[in-house]
Amino acid sequence: MSAISIVRRRRSTAGRRSSVGGASLVEVLVSVLVLSIGLLGTAAMQATALRNSQSSLERSQGVIHAYTIFDAMRANPVAARGGGYNNAMCAVPAGGTLAGNDVIAWVAVMRQNLGATACGQINCVGAMCTVTVRWDDSRGTAGAVNQIFSATTRI
Repeated sequence: MSAISIVRRRRSTAGRRSSVGGASLVEVLVSVLVLSIGLLGTAAMQATALRNSQSSLERSQGVIHAYTIFDAMRANPVAARGGGYNNAMCAVPAGGTLAGNDVIAWVAVMRQNLGATACGQINCVGAMCTVTVRWDDSRGTAGAVNQIFSATTRI
């Protein structure tokens, strides 16, 4: 090969650009921005899911507490039918009787599980008894300050 052909070959390869190039700084910044917005959205959804999960747990516990006192009343049907379990909303009766002690324990466990503002009401007329459980659900998405569950059964 002559010296002229070597110089021509070097010029022809030096003038060409490689078809494979790296990412520009703008492309990297745009991809980081898109990724960060996606991660922030995921974090917000996670926080909402946790709030709603807690709200769902409290609703389930409200139902469980209502049926817990129903079971205690079924174990003592004479007192239940005679109004021994009746109480006003959020009023805790004096202990001393089986019915009074059942209501005191029921309200204590309810406040432990549903918060300090949780309360309940029992109203028996003859064999028909209604239990109402109330608690604060303001932490849930669109939750109400007073969440109420009420159930009626025959003792």
